[in-house]
Amino acid sequence: MSIDQLAEIAQAMVAPGKGIIAIDESTATIKKRFDGVGIECTEENRRAYREMLLTTPKLGDYISGAILYDETLRQSTKAGVPFTKVMMDNGILPGIKVDLGAKPLAGFPGELVTEGLDGLRDRLKEYAKLGAKFAKWRAVITIGEDAPSGTCIEANCHALARYAALCQEAGIVPMVEPEVLMDGEHDIDTCYEITEVTLRSLFGALYEHNIMLEGTILKASMVVSGKDCPEQASVEEVAEMTLRCLKSAVPATLPGIVFLSGGQSDDDATAHLDAMNRMGAKPWPLSFSYGRAMQSAALKLWSKDLTGNIAAAQQTVYARAKANGLAALGKWTKGA
Repeated sequence: MSIDQLAEIAQAMVAPGKGIIAIDESTATIKKRFDGVGIECTEENRRAYREMLLTTPKLGDYISGAILYDETLRQSTKAGVPFTKVMMDNGILPGIKVDLGAKPLAGFPGELVTEGLDGLRDRLKEYAKLGAKFAKWRAVITIGEDAPSGTCIEANCHALARYAALCQEAGIVPMVEPEVLMDGEHDIDTCYEITEVTLRSLFGALYEHNIMLEGTILKASMVVSGKDCPEQASVEEVAEMTLRCLKSAVPATLPGIVFLSGGQSDDDATAHLDAMNRMGAKPWPLSFSYGRAMQSAALKLWSKDLTGNIAAAQQTVYARAKANGLAALGKWTKGA
């Protein structure tokens, strides 16, 4: 696939007023979500839940793509229609999570490095045949005492760059996700410092691996106070510092940036995105790639009656998509 084709897909992922829904939870992660609402984590229940999400009427009005798990990419609706066809027919690009999770970084207690490069070239070839247009790889950066180390940041950014190169070789747009976790007592200034260092390391590694930025999307965490910090930054401060950090470290040639919700409440994630998009011209579109912030309310409704509450659950999914789509334009009003 040419760079022009990759760039076209990347631009479609951040089309005005649209964002990405992340439904790529591993079996272990979705089991925790299902356990929380009293649903048995069977393959059929997982399939039915994701069918409810992906068949939400008019979802494509505000959703440009969906990140899927390996199992989901291969599944179909109850009527036998592949999920990838349902998505493409509704203008939603299929994406795929390809990393194998964050594991302990040897020699650096408490720090993590994401694994999954072994065999990735062959997996990407298969995913492309199955219809995947973009992929996602998540790195995890933890803030703590003497952490993160330079080694942790460098190892994760090197892996992100190698993954991105393999994606572009396979004709798939890489979404690179270096998540700086909210966990901890750190203040927003510390989060800013670590996020900036991480992003500079990431784009240095992407450059060294000859990544075509025009066909790449950044999935970024926002610059926020740690969850246990006694002083929580305001919406305006989060928006201002996140934008300043991105402008200092992210090249303007990137087609767009989507944010992860990262443990924020539904409204906080939307409010922060909206505030950033009200702050004047930016080098790139700013949109969303939310998981829990898109799904949590719908999961609770759906879990009460796996068949009877589908319409109500889908209305909630659509409402969350619309709210975040408006926030991506800087036009969201809380409660509207």
